[in-house]
Amino acid sequence: MQKASFWNKSENNKTICNLCPHNCIISEGKRGNCRVRKNINGELFTETYGQICSAGFDPIEKKPLYHFFPGSIIFSVGSIGCNLHCKFCQNWEISQSSPDEFLHLRSASPQEIVKSALNKKDNIGIAYTYNEPTVWYEYMLDIAKLAKNENLKNVMVTNGFINQEPLEKLMEYVDAFSVDLKAFTEDFYKNISSAKLHPVKETLKTLHKNNKHFEITNLVITDENDNEKVFEEMVKWIASELGNDTVLHISRYYPTYKLKNKPTSVKTLLNFYEIAKKHLNYVYIGNVSTEKGQNTYCPKCGELLIQRNRYFTQVEGIETGKCKKCGHRVFSGG
Repeated sequence: MQKASFWNKSENNKTICNLCPHNCIISEGKRGNCRVRKNINGELFTETYGQICSAGFDPIEKKPLYHFFPGSIIFSVGSIGCNLHCKFCQNWEISQSSPDEFLHLRSASPQEIVKSALNKKDNIGIAYTYNEPTVWYEYMLDIAKLAKNENLKNVMVTNGFINQEPLEKLMEYVDAFSVDLKAFTEDFYKNISSAKLHPVKETLKTLHKNNKHFEITNLVITDENDNEKVFEEMVKWIASELGNDTVLHISRYYPTYKLKNKPTSVKTLLNFYEIAKKHLNYVYIGNVSTEKGQNTYCPKCGELLIQRNRYFTQVEGIETGKCKKCGHRVFSGG
């Protein structure tokens, strides 16, 4: 446990957390929306500092990041809690738990995390993932600072629901972001994720403004966010506000947690892929094996650069992040 960042005192010994757009007003002895930041005697503490639920080495493509050091491995670390409450969460056992409810946390100092990352040859860095890393912000930032000093890359897998001040502070230390754009309507965010869309859009614009590497994942859920017109509106916004080189992963939904809708049809995914390709250069299909939407081609000359079969990648036409044939830059590293 450690004193939290980004909060203010309020009347009657309450605290106001300013880490994410919920801006929770937390009474003494209570936790915020994320379940892991607690008011103790009128001060806000992060309860999961130095506490992890899982850690291991993953292909970078599993984050998913397809254009950031493709074919590499990265050390993934996660804790518990989340500032969203998605009815379809695949990691709900950890994301929707408080320290009182989850009994399998283990201690690991920032130094120990970095040491583990350095122990494996060819590991490129550390990914903050599994649950929402925003809610263990202080721990993540301390690890990231140490990792940076060891020339390790830092990757944040996030829902993007974070206030601008803490986000800006991460710009110096986090090298790449995988951002879940859950949908493109406020109604979906309110009713399905208990959040808001607008702050996520602002996060994406901040990443673009700071020239950070980021890729977007959109999980297409049957009868919830699979409206063709709204999807194209989202893709057009991405192209106009973030650039047509923005990487978009269209992912298949399967029933889980509180949502029992049918799995997304492959036909819908392929249709959305064609729509997205009209506006974006790099579009991929995830959570299902398809002929389209797996490989990477140079948008300038059409050369095949990477062949993929699930998380297996065969790098063919890349040299220092550029297409070998025409020299067009496609990747960050690799």
